[in-house]
Amino acid sequence: MTATSLTTDASRTFVVADLGGTTLRVGRVAAGAGSAEAVRRMPTEGIGRYPGLTARTLQDRVVDQLTRELVSYLGSSGGEGASAVGVSFAGPMTKDGTVLAGPTLWGSATPPLPITNMLTRRLGVPVVVANDITAAAWRYASAETDPFCLITISSGIGHKVFRNGEVLISDAGHGGEIGHWRVDPAADALPCECGGRGHLGAMASGRGVLLAARRAAAGDPRSFGLSALADTAGGDPARITNEDVARAVRADDPFATGVLRACMVPLAQAVNCVFTAIGVRRYLFIGGFAVAVGHRFVTLLGDELTRLGCFGLGDEEIRAMLSLGAEDDDHCLIGMARMLDRTLPALVNIGGGA
Repeated sequence: MTATSLTTDASRTFVVADLGGTTLRVGRVAAGAGSAEAVRRMPTEGIGRYPGLTARTLQDRVVDQLTRELVSYLGSSGGEGASAVGVSFAGPMTKDGTVLAGPTLWGSATPPLPITNMLTRRLGVPVVVANDITAAAWRYASAETDPFCLITISSGIGHKVFRNGEVLISDAGHGGEIGHWRVDPAADALPCECGGRGHLGAMASGRGVLLAARRAAAGDPRSFGLSALADTAGGDPARITNEDVARAVRADDPFATGVLRACMVPLAQAVNCVFTAIGVRRYLFIGGFAVAVGHRFVTLLGDELTRLGCFGLGDEEIRAMLSLGAEDDDHCLIGMARMLDRTLPALVNIGGGA
């Protein structure tokens, strides 16, 4: 696939969904469009809402919710006449659209899920399913002239490298899951929702930062009491929210900023590793938490990355590598439509995206 070969047939319209660990979004995107229309947002019926349910029960619940919402949308004025359905999924997938894991959706391991075939049978229209960050990368593929790494900081952490017209990932779904890189080898390291410990996503995702803020507040009540977080949370560490943390960091609150700085250390190490391994010099950050913090997120990450150093680069060159993506939550919807526009004409037996 090449970014330059994307078609722009605006007469075609796609129904697209972004199935994330926190939110399910469904909308309509015309081929070649730069925005999504008639978007519906709702909480995902997964582990974030029902942490006590088994992984298999949550998997069934999430897939049923996705099917129900797509059926409803296809039957409404927003989805009538759609050429195809595209779904971005928060987890690793094979090239043929089989889900390998859904840590932020249903937690621990379950058998592989042939979600593309399931949805095709249930919906009766062509369906393409791709990893969420793979889909989001297609939003930026036509605008970015150099290889780039797209990293999402939301319920979890994921990344994809787009180079020479394709996302670098194996057909079996390996790669692009830096959130599950183990950065803390300690036996008692923080648990990840996938069942492992010490993973980057457990420490530097939105959920990881929130946990760190609550633990820091409980462990240092004096500093917490002087923070804006104490006001918004009513003095109760358990009532701190991600929105509270993001707002406090934007206001340069020392306590909240200190918490985020500590969480940035392993993220900076991850960026350093990608740069050192393959030389990519463009890193775009999306995801609810990164966007909520805004440009302070990139500034603080730049502080840690320059402290670590990137072999062969000066401080200004290092900071210039880091940017925020578009300040909305439609990356996967728009990217999925662009991916559909490119892949759908070539599909005979409808399969999933890489």
